[in-house]
Amino acid sequence: MLETIRKFARENSESDDIHGFPHVERVYDLSLKIGKKFDADIKILKIAALLHDVGRNKEGVKAFKRNHAEISAELANNFLATFDLPKEDIENIIHCIRAHSFSNEIKPKTLEAKILSDADKLDALGAIGLYRTIGFTVKSRGGVDQVIEHLENKIMKLRNKMYLDVSKKIANERERLISIFYKSIIREK
Repeated sequence: MLETIRKFARENSESDDIHGFPHVERVYDLSLKIGKKFDADIKILKIAALLHDVGRNKEGVKAFKRNHAEISAELANNFLATFDLPKEDIENIIHCIRAHSFSNEIKPKTLEAKILSDADKLDALGAIGLYRTIGFTVKSRGGVDQVIEHLENKIMKLRNKMYLDVSKKIANERERLISIFYKSIIREK
């Protein structure tokens, strides 16, 4: 089942490192690393992490300005209906997907949802986070000012959006590099 889900996620991911399948795999790995420190349902985490961004490159995100987490949750719900999973598990997976997004403003209610939310945000911090921020800005045809704006309006706020202490510790470590870069780019601009 997990390999079928992984294949579906890969086929429905963007084709870049920013929000594509490499991002999904990093979030998957971080979710498991954090989840193993708690009594989290690893099966739920694996499935939710793999499916959390499957709606990101769908037409409705851009055309109707819908949050990708909502579209991902709908696609995941339809896809998971083909498996023999308990209703409660599917509900938890869908909640994890809906609650992971920074901009969807849905508060995670389960441990697994908190873990996925934190793992997704952690991937936007540190060296990979800087790479993703700059890549996203360039892909969107932005420049230095837009990188600074993205750092100020989103990336530098992520550390305070973590739910779990272990995630906060990782965020603090990764935030140092973001802060150094931010101060340097402001000074050099």
